[in-house]
Amino acid sequence: SLIKLVYFCRYDDSCRDDDELRSQNESLGSNSDNSRPVLGGKLHFAKFETSKINDCLEFIHSMKLHLGGGGAYKFADLFKEKLRVSLDKEDEMECLVTGANFLLKAVHQEAFTYLDGQKEFAQIDPNDLYPYLLVNIGSGVSMIKVDGDGKFERVSGTSLGGGTFWGLGRLLTKCKNFDELLELSHQGNNRVIDMLVGDIYGGTDYAKIGLSATTIASSFGKAISDNKELVDYKPEDISRSLLRMISNNIGQISYLNALRFGLKRIFFAGFFIRGHAYTMDTISVAVNFWSKGEAEAMFLRHEGFLGALGAFMSYEKQCLDGLTVNKIPQRFPISVSSAGNKIYCSMNGKSNGNESIECTVYGT
Repeated sequence: SLIKLVYFCRYDDSCRDDDELRSQNESLGSNSDNSRPVLGGKLHFAKFETSKINDCLEFIHSMKLHLGGGGAYKFADLFKEKLRVSLDKEDEMECLVTGANFLLKAVHQEAFTYLDGQKEFAQIDPNDLYPYLLVNIGSGVSMIKVDGDGKFERVSGTSLGGGTFWGLGRLLTKCKNFDELLELSHQGNNRVIDMLVGDIYGGTDYAKIGLSATTIASSFGKAISDNKELVDYKPEDISRSLLRMISNNIGQISYLNALRFGLKRIFFAGFFIRGHAYTMDTISVAVNFWSKGEAEAMFLRHEGFLGALGAFMSYEKQCLDGLTVNKIPQRFPISVSSAGNKIYCSMNGKSNGNESIECTVYGT
């Protein structure tokens, strides 16, 4: 349902007029191993709804990105017709894992926890990253057990994902796009529609089995007994209940799969999340509840671009030998199995996935 783009732009292509950053980058000189040239610039991230494919094509054309190529199955003919390029098609799961591994190893403060409104960045030791569970929430949900660079297995998934939220939300609220629906949920009260434990037990907890009165017993359950039609419910309450239902479900299934393989660390990614506080909090509460606090949900700042970034990093098919995310002068070597090269990277600063990363590319 979304097109994600990751592209590299050099400073000398007027990517950014920043003399200080450019001079810092030039001070790196060339690769000390074999004196290959260094191209300074930025990795950019952009997204488009597939319904606005023509806007995406115009963007690619205006930025001259079609001179470098890209990857997709569904729109291959359209790209060939409009931009006169053929697309390389990469394996989706492999790209997701490659992108996640790169970010978790290379980008400082990429991963964070979010619970009860508190965001805390996680310190990830590259030497102690594996194994972990990667939960990618797109239109549907894939759950991938990652054991190392290039070592992964899709162990589970669910069809109840971002597409479910968007599709049902559009039918029930008439919202025209995902972001409008997500924004609507900010204003809603799911308790108007969801049946809670307290609704069943006279406003009290079910303490014997550890359920509070505010625990959801049945999503949309109150609609059964209420003598109301759809028009009688507020769209914002419907949106909130729908978001809570899907986020809870994903959090629970994810933990059960982590438990199945003895994994303590779960990373959630995909554009369903979009840095939305209520979504992250709901997923975190579900993981915390079902694991009794033994497992934790973690999120990624560049959550929606794992696959696109992984495709970009197919160095064998690019005129690139290496990639550096700049934090001068501190740099850390990290191996990349797909190309057998080295990445030197670390980064500070804020990012919401729509921004860019200062980087250096070693050219052939």
